[in-house]
Amino acid sequence: MSSPQQPIGSGFDAASTAAEVIRGTDLTGTTAVVTGGHSGLGLETTRALCSAGATVVVPARFPDRARAMLAGIDGVEIEQLDLMDPASIDAFADRFLATGRPLPILVNSAGIQNVPLTRDARGYEAQFATNHLGHFQLTTRLWPALRQAEGARVVTVSAWAHHLSPVVFDDPNFHRREYDGWLGYGQSKTANILFTVGLDRRGEAAGIRGFSLHPGLIIGTNLSPWTTPEFLRTNGLVDEHGERVVDPYSGRKTAGQGASTIVWCATARQLEGMGGVYCENNEVSPVLASHDENLDVMVGRVETPVGVMPYAVDPDLADRLWDLSEQLTGHTV
Repeated sequence: MSSPQQPIGSGFDAASTAAEVIRGTDLTGTTAVVTGGHSGLGLETTRALCSAGATVVVPARFPDRARAMLAGIDGVEIEQLDLMDPASIDAFADRFLATGRPLPILVNSAGIQNVPLTRDARGYEAQFATNHLGHFQLTTRLWPALRQAEGARVVTVSAWAHHLSPVVFDDPNFHRREYDGWLGYGQSKTANILFTVGLDRRGEAAGIRGFSLHPGLIIGTNLSPWTTPEFLRTNGLVDEHGERVVDPYSGRKTAGQGASTIVWCATARQLEGMGGVYCENNEVSPVLASHDENLDVMVGRVETPVGVMPYAVDPDLADRLWDLSEQLTGHTV
């Protein structure tokens, strides 16, 4: 059987913007939930979906900040949600389910990157807890609304950084191994892709399909406030004057270009009947060789190879992660 990880000829590319991708799409009457939908890639995603007529629910840790960022965009609802707090996730899901609305689009966009070692109240490492476990719990809690849509897409924002680490099942929360912020981030991004594979296998019969993606290298999104100006200069993300370098064909993108693949995964008719795939540059990505010889520069690489690592789309590992996630969160579909 051929792998679904094959380009399909979308007609868009790395330079396409979210506004271009969604042009001609009518989402009137559609409800979407976009975590992190008030800043960076999430903000551009919210703006694009609203421009097509959708009502976008933006759950945020600090609703007042989100309200200020989203001012002037029609069709937005702002809610409270902390992905590090299981009770907060349950409370948000309960409020949404109580409205009785179907949920055709769920975008898991919020995330943190390369943070100092931090743990939640359960002892789980912050990047694994926020980027993966929080979204796992949110998605499984919203499953009734996704199923009610009779055709839903769950889009989870991963990253090229999944090349940096597989999921280390023996110690995902760094209780025994030495903590490295980039390896923790890479593990969480691999988990995003495996989660998509597992979700799609469990949701396909109910019309719930999963997509994951790498948006590109975008600075100024508040993803990692610990990234230094020296790091940005060294890796060619800003010039000698500190100005952002934009070159989408080598991965350096604007937020609008980065959000395009999110919006494409969430709305493109070309993806109907598909799911469980990882995408880049508004296209389904191929699977790379098991050994990526381009990993000579581990962090901050600009001219990154297009493709997904085999361990990130392995269905057996996806099932293993799903089982682990159920154990760690106490939630399932």
